[in-house]
Amino acid sequence: MLTLNILKENCDPKKDNNSALPYNAYLVQYKVGDKEETRWDLAMAFKMSEIFDHYYDKYKNVLAIVQSEGRVTPKLWNDPSKKPEKKKKK
Repeated sequence: MLTLNILKENCDPKKDNNSALPYNAYLVQYKVGDKEETRWDLAMAFKMSEIFDHYYDKYKNVLAIVQSEGRVTPKLWNDPSKKPEKKKKK
């Protein structure tokens, strides 16, 4: 079972890499198709091999996988892009 979570696609590593990320987040650099265009993604997984497997299967051109500057425990990290769930009234 893969536990891969792509936090941000096609991001700017200088702008999006910060200490508010979980410590198991990685910056992945890869080439898109036959183009010479390189992209960066922020991805989170328990094992770096899960990230490599996903990107290799999808793009075949993984250039680098670098650990982010994240300092937050993954259990305590809340994804800012997700909206909080409303509590149901009884």
